[in-house]
Amino acid sequence: MAEITQFGTPTNIPLSPALRTGNLVFVSGQVPVDDKGRIVEGIEAQTRLVLEKIRDLVVEAGGSMDKVVKTTVFLKNTEDFAAMNKVYAEFFSRTPPARSTIRCELMIDIRVEIEAIAVV
Repeated sequence: MAEITQFGTPTNIPLSPALRTGNLVFVSGQVPVDDKGRIVEGIEAQTRLVLEKIRDLVVEAGGSMDKVVKTTVFLKNTEDFAAMNKVYAEFFSRTPPARSTIRCELMIDIRVEIEAIAVV
């Protein structure tokens, strides 16, 4: 059976920020809450922080953003789509990963959450 390794700082909720098994890294949905527990303002700042958190977890697990193969973006408001895409493109300028984007209610007062899968 493949070994499973946890990455990131465990939270007070029952999930792992990221898990690696074999050459795959699964990153849980990241939210735009800074290291002081505050939600950053604005869709561009929220998207940037979320993607920075994903990048940090993927790098910690031995990968890079160039190796992210799939993301799922959860947006609270469809009118944020263009602004989110603008920031998203900064992080995936070479070969963008496969992606699904879903409009939905999010668990806390945030506008975006993103999860990812990477190959390492």
